[in-house]
Amino acid sequence: MSAAELSLAVLLLLLTPGPTNSLVLVAGAERGWTGAMRLVPAELAGYFLTVLPLTLVGAVVLSDHAGLQKAVTLAAAVWVAVLAVRLWQPLAAVKGGQSVAARMLLVTTALNPKALIFGLVLLPSPDRLVLNLALFAGLVVLVAALWAAAGAFLRRGAVGQPRALFVLRRLASVWLAAISVLLMIRGTGA
Repeated sequence: MSAAELSLAVLLLLLTPGPTNSLVLVAGAERGWTGAMRLVPAELAGYFLTVLPLTLVGAVVLSDHAGLQKAVTLAAAVWVAVLAVRLWQPLAAVKGGQSVAARMLLVTTALNPKALIFGLVLLPSPDRLVLNLALFAGLVVLVAALWAAAGAFLRRGAVGQPRALFVLRRLASVWLAAISVLLMIRGTGA
Protein backbone atom coordinates (compact mmCIF):
# COMPACT_ATOMS: atom_id res chain seq x y z
CA MET A 1 0.00 0.00 0.00
CA SER A 2 1.45 3.37 -1.00
CA ALA A 3 1.70 6.29 1.42
CA ALA A 4 -1.20 8.02 -0.37
CA GLU A 5 -3.40 4.91 -0.14
CA LEU A 6 -2.48 4.40 3.49
CA SER A 7 -3.23 8.06 4.26
CA LEU A 8 -6.64 7.85 2.65
CA ALA A 9 -7.54 4.59 4.41
CA VAL A 10 -6.39 5.85 7.81
CA LEU A 11 -8.05 9.24 7.32
CA LEU A 12 -11.40 7.74 6.37
CA LEU A 13 -11.35 5.35 9.32
CA LEU A 14 -10.28 8.07 11.76
CA LEU A 15 -13.02 10.44 10.55
CA THR A 16 -15.72 7.84 11.19
CA PRO A 17 -17.78 8.81 14.26
CA GLY A 18 -16.95 6.61 17.20
CA PRO A 19 -16.23 6.78 20.93
CA THR A 20 -13.01 8.78 20.66
CA ASN A 21 -14.40 11.29 18.19
CA SER A 22 -17.56 11.69 20.27
CA LEU A 23 -15.48 12.57 23.31
CA VAL A 24 -13.32 15.04 21.35
CA LEU A 25 -16.49 16.68 19.98
CA VAL A 26 -17.94 17.04 23.48
CA ALA A 27 -14.59 18.33 24.78
CA GLY A 28 -14.58 20.96 22.01
CA ALA A 29 -18.09 22.03 22.98
CA GLU A 30 -17.21 22.16 26.68
CA ARG A 31 -13.71 23.66 26.54
CA GLY A 32 -13.32 25.20 23.11
CA TRP A 33 -10.82 24.15 20.46
CA THR A 34 -7.67 24.92 22.46
CA GLY A 35 -8.94 23.09 25.54
CA ALA A 36 -9.91 20.05 23.51
CA MET A 37 -6.55 20.02 21.71
CA ARG A 38 -4.83 19.67 25.09
CA LEU A 39 -6.35 16.18 25.18
CA VAL A 40 -4.70 15.07 21.91
CA PRO A 41 -1.59 13.63 23.62
CA ALA A 42 -3.91 11.34 25.60
CA GLU A 43 -5.60 10.24 22.37
CA LEU A 44 -2.24 9.56 20.72
CA ALA A 45 -1.04 7.63 23.77
CA GLY A 46 -4.23 5.57 23.75
CA TYR A 47 -3.86 4.67 20.10
CA PHE A 48 -0.17 3.82 20.42
CA LEU A 49 -0.82 1.76 23.54
CA THR A 50 -2.84 -0.59 21.36
CA VAL A 51 -1.45 -0.03 17.87
CA LEU A 52 2.25 -0.55 18.61
CA PRO A 53 1.95 -4.03 20.18
CA LEU A 54 -0.56 -5.09 17.52
CA THR A 55 1.63 -3.81 14.72
CA LEU A 56 4.67 -5.61 16.07
CA VAL A 57 3.23 -8.94 17.28
CA GLY A 58 -0.55 -8.72 17.15
CA ALA A 59 -1.36 -11.03 14.27
CA VAL A 60 0.65 -13.88 15.84
CA VAL A 61 -0.88 -13.40 19.30
CA LEU A 62 -4.46 -13.15 18.04
CA SER A 63 -4.10 -16.20 15.80
CA ASP A 64 -2.81 -18.24 18.78
CA HIS A 65 -5.52 -16.98 21.17
CA ALA A 66 -8.85 -16.86 19.35
CA GLY A 67 -10.81 -15.63 22.37
CA LEU A 68 -8.55 -12.63 22.95
CA GLN A 69 -10.13 -10.50 20.23
CA LYS A 70 -13.61 -11.21 21.62
CA ALA A 71 -12.43 -10.33 25.12
CA VAL A 72 -10.98 -7.02 23.93
CA THR A 73 -14.21 -6.27 22.05
CA LEU A 74 -16.30 -6.99 25.15
CA ALA A 75 -14.02 -4.83 27.31
CA ALA A 76 -14.44 -2.00 24.80
CA ALA A 77 -18.22 -2.49 24.85
CA VAL A 78 -18.35 -2.23 28.64
CA TRP A 79 -16.13 0.85 28.68
CA VAL A 80 -18.19 2.60 25.99
CA ALA A 81 -21.36 1.80 27.99
CA VAL A 82 -19.74 3.44 31.05
CA LEU A 83 -18.96 6.51 28.93
CA ALA A 84 -22.55 6.63 27.71
CA VAL A 85 -23.79 6.65 31.30
CA ARG A 86 -21.29 9.35 32.30
CA LEU A 87 -22.30 11.61 29.41
CA TRP A 88 -25.97 11.09 30.23
CA GLN A 89 -25.45 12.68 33.65
CA PRO A 90 -26.09 16.41 33.91
CA LEU A 91 -22.91 18.46 33.57
CA ALA A 92 -23.46 19.88 37.06
CA ALA A 93 -22.99 16.35 38.44
CA VAL A 94 -19.59 16.04 36.76
CA LYS A 95 -16.57 16.93 38.88
CA GLY A 96 -14.86 20.05 37.53
CA GLY A 97 -17.67 20.91 35.11
CA GLN A 98 -16.04 19.06 32.19
CA SER A 99 -17.03 15.53 31.37
CA VAL A 100 -14.09 14.56 29.16
CA ALA A 101 -10.83 13.96 31.02
CA ALA A 102 -7.49 12.93 29.52
CA ARG A 103 -7.54 9.55 31.28
CA MET A 104 -11.02 8.84 29.93
CA LEU A 105 -9.91 9.70 26.40
CA LEU A 106 -6.75 7.56 26.72
CA VAL A 107 -8.65 4.46 27.88
CA THR A 108 -11.42 4.97 25.32
CA THR A 109 -8.93 5.28 22.49
CA ALA A 110 -6.87 2.30 23.65
CA LEU A 111 -10.05 0.19 23.60
CA ASN A 112 -11.32 1.70 20.34
CA PRO A 113 -12.04 -1.08 17.82
CA LYS A 114 -10.44 1.10 15.12
CA ALA A 115 -7.08 0.52 16.83
CA LEU A 116 -7.36 -3.17 15.93
CA ILE A 117 -7.73 -2.32 12.27
CA PHE A 118 -4.84 0.14 12.39
CA GLY A 119 -2.55 -2.22 14.29
CA LEU A 120 -3.37 -5.45 12.47
CA VAL A 121 -4.24 -4.35 8.94
CA LEU A 122 -3.21 -0.86 7.91
CA LEU A 123 0.05 0.00 9.65
CA PRO A 124 2.15 -3.21 9.71
CA SER A 125 4.93 -2.99 7.16
CA PRO A 126 8.44 -4.09 8.14
CA ASP A 127 10.16 -1.76 5.68
CA ARG A 128 7.98 1.33 6.34
CA LEU A 129 6.85 0.90 9.94
CA VAL A 130 8.33 4.15 11.30
CA LEU A 131 6.99 6.15 8.36
CA ASN A 132 3.55 4.55 8.73
CA LEU A 133 3.45 5.31 12.46
CA ALA A 134 4.52 8.93 11.90
CA LEU A 135 1.89 9.35 9.20
CA PHE A 136 -0.70 7.79 11.50
CA ALA A 137 0.20 10.15 14.37
CA GLY A 138 -0.09 13.19 12.11
CA LEU A 139 -3.50 12.08 10.85
CA VAL A 140 -4.72 11.42 14.42
CA VAL A 141 -3.83 15.01 15.34
CA LEU A 142 -5.49 16.37 12.18
CA VAL A 143 -8.73 14.47 12.75
CA ALA A 144 -8.79 15.38 16.46
CA ALA A 145 -8.40 19.03 15.45
CA LEU A 146 -11.37 18.70 13.09
CA TRP A 147 -13.64 17.06 15.69
CA ALA A 148 -12.53 19.60 18.33
CA ALA A 149 -13.24 22.42 15.86
CA ALA A 150 -16.73 21.02 15.23
CA GLY A 151 -17.37 20.99 18.97
CA ALA A 152 -15.95 24.48 19.39
CA PHE A 153 -18.11 25.71 16.50
CA LEU A 154 -21.17 24.32 18.23
CA ARG A 155 -20.02 26.02 21.43
CA ARG A 156 -19.95 29.40 19.68
CA GLY A 157 -23.50 28.87 18.52
CA ALA A 158 -26.10 27.52 20.84
CA VAL A 159 -24.05 24.80 22.54
CA GLY A 160 -22.32 27.29 24.81
CA GLN A 161 -25.70 27.68 26.43
CA PRO A 162 -26.44 25.06 29.09
CA ARG A 163 -29.53 23.56 27.38
CA ALA A 164 -27.81 23.00 24.03
CA LEU A 165 -24.73 21.47 25.68
CA PHE A 166 -27.08 19.22 27.63
CA VAL A 167 -28.67 18.05 24.35
CA LEU A 168 -25.26 17.47 22.71
CA ARG A 169 -24.10 15.41 25.68
CA ARG A 170 -27.31 13.36 25.59
CA LEU A 171 -26.95 12.73 21.84
CA ALA A 172 -23.35 11.64 22.33
CA SER A 173 -24.50 9.37 25.17
CA VAL A 174 -27.12 7.70 22.98
CA TRP A 175 -24.59 7.29 20.15
CA LEU A 176 -22.07 5.69 22.53
CA ALA A 177 -24.76 3.39 23.94
CA ALA A 178 -25.56 2.21 20.41
CA ILE A 179 -21.86 1.57 19.72
CA SER A 180 -21.62 -0.35 23.00
CA VAL A 181 -24.53 -2.59 22.03
CA LEU A 182 -23.00 -3.29 18.62
CA LEU A 183 -19.66 -4.13 20.24
CA MET A 184 -21.36 -6.47 22.71
CA ILE A 185 -23.14 -8.25 19.86
CA ARG A 186 -19.84 -8.57 17.97
CA GLY A 187 -17.98 -9.71 21.09
CA THR A 188 -20.49 -12.40 21.98
CA GLY A 189 -20.86 -13.56 18.41
CA ALA A 190 -24.64 -13.21 18.58
